[in-house]
Amino acid sequence: MKTLLETYRIPLLMVFASLVFYGSFAYQLERSDFIKLLSLYAALFFLFYKLVQMNTGNFKFLFWTGIALRAVFIFSIPNLSQDFYRFLWDGRLIIEGVNPYLFTPDSFASLGMIIPQGDELVNGMGPLNASNYSNYPPVLQFCYAIAALFEGKSILGSVIVLRLLLIAADIGTLVFGKKLLEILKLPKLYIFWFFLNPFIIIELTGNLHFEGVMVFFLVGALYFMAVRKWWWSAVFLGLSVSTKLIPLLFLPLLLPYFISQFDSKLQAIKKLVLYYLTVLGTVVLLFLPFLSIAFIKNFAATLSLYFSSFEFNASVYYIIRWIGFETMGWNIIGTAGKVLPVLVVLFLLYLSFFKKAKNLNHLLVLMLFGICFYYLLSTTVHPWYLTVPLVLSVFTKYRFMVVWSFMIVLSYSAYGAGGFQENLWLVALEYVVVIGVFVWELVWRKSNAFNWEINLEDLNEN
Repeated sequence: MKTLLETYRIPLLMVFASLVFYGSFAYQLERSDFIKLLSLYAALFFLFYKLVQMNTGNFKFLFWTGIALRAVFIFSIPNLSQDFYRFLWDGRLIIEGVNPYLFTPDSFASLGMIIPQGDELVNGMGPLNASNYSNYPPVLQFCYAIAALFEGKSILGSVIVLRLLLIAADIGTLVFGKKLLEILKLPKLYIFWFFLNPFIIIELTGNLHFEGVMVFFLVGALYFMAVRKWWWSAVFLGLSVSTKLIPLLFLPLLLPYFISQFDSKLQAIKKLVLYYLTVLGTVVLLFLPFLSIAFIKNFAATLSLYFSSFEFNASVYYIIRWIGFETMGWNIIGTAGKVLPVLVVLFLLYLSFFKKAKNLNHLLVLMLFGICFYYLLSTTVHPWYLTVPLVLSVFTKYRFMVVWSFMIVLSYSAYGAGGFQENLWLVALEYVVVIGVFVWELVWRKSNAFNWEINLEDLNEN
């Protein structure tokens, strides 16, 4: 025992310090105290980096460290986001036999039906969320319903159930990610740039954002694709889309990859069509219990608001907005919100038909670049949105997403004691650093601190 403690003295001290900092983050931090938030986050990021760097041969130690750090949050109420109140609301509606897509929380309250702790949930989610229809796909609604089923009369109890589901999803991502790294002939340790990342622990386990479940299904789909179990891959991708719609972006990139996996183009196209139909069938099957004309109308209206009304932590869009004010005299988000998604689709088609993913390594790089381009053109980039590009980066040679997962904390400066007000200088700093690191990796640097080769062949390899 003495020898063991001497061997792991420094790592154990770092784990202990991380536990203390996460405890402060979970139970003592106010979102408006940005200086404290930034200080804790920076300290945790440094400890995370050193823990992974110093324990390259100890998978079990790093795994149990990740579990212990997540356990700190078990009895805490999320303090950086109030979205979880809406999650609990939707789940309790389902348990009461009500379709959560058909009523806004504030309109439902006027109908006279009683939802346990309904007033507290509506007040907690805020007027913006309460006045809009739910846009959370069916896998999420199933998770919310589980929380309501087991702890439907306690906010903290429901939070604990959701948190356990997210921790289970992270473990699943680690398992599939480890297997996928072995197939790609990359060290399995690399999965800890995701699993131990403070961004992941805080935003998923801490703040209950269900990108973790989406990522679990996405990495599972990629693993099954790597071992050529196409049906399972398609089902998992369908489950991922049915958790969050964002994986739909990756569908155009699959054509050249499928062509590379079969003896003839005709066989590949047939297999890909079957793959797409399985993905679509999975999504439709999961949405089926909620389908109605009213559901389609409400769901589409809420998605439209995301592209045409909401603004947060954007990059290219903020430049376009400034140009609009200078030339037109008003905010042109209504127009930009329609044009920018078209540019994203064109870029994805460019990657698909001109860069042509001819192996899984190349496909993963193109998926990473595609989704990052999407977020660079988005009008809204909340911190937890980075979960997908971060996990994809683990399976490539690029590490700019690890940098972005740190820099994204600057977006929380918008939530000050005096109310919401973005600091555009900090937004600019975030994107200048991230884009600078990306350009450095892509063009100049031959190897990085993680001992990975970076070269231009990633976009042209055969």
